Amino acid sequence: MKLLNIGFGNMVSTERLIAIVSPDSAPIKRMIQEGRDRGVLIDATYGRKTRSVVIMDSDHIILSAIQPDTVAARLNGKEVAEEEENHHDET
Repeated sequence: MKLLNIGFGNMVSTERLIAIVSPDSAPIKRMIQEGRDRGVLIDATYGRKTRSVVIMDSDHIILSAIQPDTVAARLNGKEVAEEEENHHDET
């Protein structure tokens, strides 16, 4: 099982992930409110502004303070590769 960091040390299973979307559109805002009402909303923003919404196949909706592009880069492993390159440059 591969885990994806969605900020502040919070992880989600990549196998259960359906979508990573921006919270700005009206349909996503409705989805967030419906998730809150049903008790399937997980707020992982630590009080910061919601920048991405992670939709899981278990019907859970997870709020993250990390931009969708950043979460997607982490999913594809690009951020890890950049950190490794920077580490090699310093030595």
